Parts: sequence; structure tokens; C-alpha cells
Amino acid sequence: MQVTPHVHALRLPFRVPVAPGITLDRFVYAFQVYGTTITLIDTGVAGCEKAIFEDIAANGRDPSEISLVIQTHAHPDHIGATQAIQTATGCDVAVHAAERGWIEDVALQNRERPVPGFGLLIGGPAQVTRVLEDGDVLGLDRDHIRDLVVFHTPGHSPGSVSLLLKSEGVLFSGDAVPVPGDLPVYDDVLASVRSIKRLDRIDGITTLLASWDEPREGICAYQRMNEALVYLQTIHDAVIAAAGNETPDPLDLCRKTAAALRLPPQAVTPLLARTCAAHLRARTHTNLLAD
Repeated sequence: MQVTPHVHALRLPFRVPVAPGITLDRFVYAFQVYGTTITLIDTGVAGCEKAIFEDIAANGRDPSEISLVIQTHAHPDHIGATQAIQTATGCDVAVHAAERGWIEDVALQNRERPVPGFGLLIGGPAQVTRVLEDGDVLGLDRDHIRDLVVFHTPGHSPGSVSLLLKSEGVLFSGDAVPVPGDLPVYDDVLASVRSIKRLDRIDGITTLLASWDEPREGICAYQRMNEALVYLQTIHDAVIAAAGNETPDPLDLCRKTAAALRLPPQAVTPLLARTCAAHLRARTHTNLLAD
């Protein structure tokens, strides 16, 4: 799907096995930015390289033109096909320093953040060739018309980044902006709030491209960020109410929180447990949006 003259979005469906005979249907977006060469923003899960290469060919370009993969962060649904793409094209891979270890050593990630179906979601490690920092400007063509500005937006993960294509008003937010009503996944809820507020202060956003959401244009881009903040508060209230004044059993807390948020039973996973734990660490903050 062409979003702007130089940006294409590719929706990549996949399934996560959460228990024997039970799967969770998910999707993630990967993005192509066309300049002198092709820059990819995230790559989906293992095997998605085929769909990415086919989409590039359908757009009249050659996958060999891929020169850079930028990872918004290092979770399996974002780096799953990176190894295959780097092997096929020799492209550079860029990520924030806090995410580098999990890309270059996926076994380490699996030990430190086990998720259902990890081995099926990720094709293997990739070699990071560029470390991103907040404020970096990545030139995508010779005349620097299409430059990407890097924003460090932690919360979902420590090294999550968002990217602004200023020339076309496109903000790539990765998973920094939670989707209201969807599975909430983040490690630090207070950092998430700060990151979303920072993105909301950027002037001139005409299109918000989040990994777990459909493209949002115009005023809807800013509305989506505000809705995400409200959703974080709703989740916070649900977790704190479910926990009460006790130190709850993590699985029981997950179940009660999922029920309160009307999430399906398949959502009760280690990922939701990490989210609930993040809220418990912030339980003294009654109003997240006031911080």
C-alpha cells in the first residue's frame, strides 16, 4: 500500500502459538522508504522476506536496492526476517544501543524475554552495523530531501525508536503508541507515557504509521496518540484494581486484567504479565497522565 509518494506500508499477518492447539492471530507492518536506495523499517517475522521482496518488485524496484534496515526495536515480530534480508542483500542494520544485544544474540533475548512461539517467529541473529541515538538524522538520498530523524521513545522496550520523515510528515512509531483495545505490551509504563507525549508534541505530522495499527492521517494521527494515553490509564486502573493491596499471583493478575479490559483469553501470556508488572511498579502514580 502506497502511503505517500515515497513510503509504502506492507501488512504482514502471522500466528502466535500460545498453547497446544491455540493460536493468537496477529499482524505487523513493515515499511519501505524509497530514495536513491531502499530503506526498510522493520521486517516482520521469519519468512516475511518473501512478501517484502515481492512487494518491492511489484513497485518496480529490485530487492537488491535495499541498503538499510532500521529496527524500531528488537522484538521477534520486528526482526524476524532481518537475517534473511541482510544475507540476501548485504544491507546495513541500524538499531538503538539498548536493543543491539537481542538482535545479535537472539538466544539471549529468548532467555531474557521468552514469548510463545519465539523459535518460529525469528529467523536468526543479524549483524548490527549502525547504532542509533536520539536526534540522529539518516540521509536516504543524495540531496538529503528525504531524511529520517530518530527519536528515542522507550517504554515498549528500553531502546525503542520512532522515526520522522519530515519531508512528507510521516511518523513511524513502531510499538511506542499502544492501540486502544489491543494487547498492551510494554516494560515501563511511565516511560511509555513520556514517549507518547513527546511524539504528540511534534508539529507537522500528516501520517502516523504504527506497527500494530492501520495508518492514521491528519488530525487522526494526533487523536490516536491521545487515545493511546487514555488507554494506558485505563489499563493502569484495571491492574491496580485487580491487585488490590496485595502482591498478587502474576497469572491471576493477568487473567483479572484481561477480563477487565475485555481481551480474549489468548491474551493471557508472558507479554501481558510483563505489562501488568510495569503497572505494579508504578502503582503509586494514580494519574499517569499528570506525570
